[in-house]
Order: sequence, then C-alpha cells, then structure tokens
Amino acid sequence: MTLHADTLSTLDEWKAPTATQEALRQAFLGFVAAREDTCERSCEAGHITASAVVLDHAAERVLLTLHPRVGRWLQLGGHCEPSDTALAEAALREAAEESGISGLTIDTEPVHLDVHPITCSLGVPTRHFDVRFVAHAPAGAEPVRSSESDDLRWWPIAALPAGSEDLTELIAAAVEQA
Repeated sequence: MTLHADTLSTLDEWKAPTATQEALRQAFLGFVAAREDTCERSCEAGHITASAVVLDHAAERVLLTLHPRVGRWLQLGGHCEPSDTALAEAALREAAEESGISGLTIDTEPVHLDVHPITCSLGVPTRHFDVRFVAHAPAGAEPVRSSESDDLRWWPIAALPAGSEDLTELIAAAVEQA
C-alpha cells in the first residue's frame, strides 16, 4: 500500500471524537482524494504531516520539543518521507528521530487532526495537514535532543509550558486514548 492510500484509509476509518474534528476529517479526506501528491512536502498547496504525542510509561508526562523555526513547545513530528508507507509509521519514525528514544510504540489510530499555515522547507507559505497519533515511551526513557530541536523535555501533563495552551485539547485526547 502506498502512503497516499494508507492516509486515505486511515482518515476514512477514523471516528472523530467531536464535530470540529469530524469537519477537519472531511476536509482532509477531500484534499487527499483530490491530489496524489498530498503526502509529499513538494505539494505547495499543502501537505500531510505526521506527528506523535509522546507519553511516558505512566501517561503522566508528555515529551515536547522547543521547535527552532516556530519558537514554541510542540509535539514531535514532521514531514513524511518517500520511504514511508503508513502514516502511523511516519509519526513513529519522526518521534524516534526527534526524541532519541528507542522502543517507542504507537497507536495506529489517529487521536487528533490540525491544519495550520506555515512556511516550511519549501520556503513558501503552505499548510500542514497534521495527522496526530499517540506514542508511548518505555519505562525510564530519557530523551536525547537532536539538531531539530532547541530543547526537548518531559512536562507534567497538568503543568505544560507557557505558550502551549493550544496543545491542551490534543494532549487531553492523547491521555484519554492511552
């Protein structure tokens, strides 16, 4: 199966938890169905990205990265690669690369969708159609910051960093799914 086909299947099968998420699911489906290149970062109209809310073993802390380009604390994730064949696997790959944690596991069902404007590696304004998953770290996992992050750390779910209020719904959904 191609990543494009897996993305359509994943979005088609996902049961959105709210009316807002259902509206986004329908918009994502329409966008992906209309173009074969939506999983490629070269798609200037926008492209699918895959991210992961990484929870610690007890689901009491969340791993966030201080994104160098955005300047905010975010979940881990990013662009799909040509070698990716499944959206959840792309999110897991990104989380492992950005966290340095081996042994992460991922739920294959999305937890949340988001679309946001961004100027990414294309150098032109575009949109990221972000499909978000929940990843679980093994007990005792310690992250190792990569060059893709200005900082990387565990945050108590009840005490997220200032400026990350827009992650509250996403992290609550991740904890509920965990």
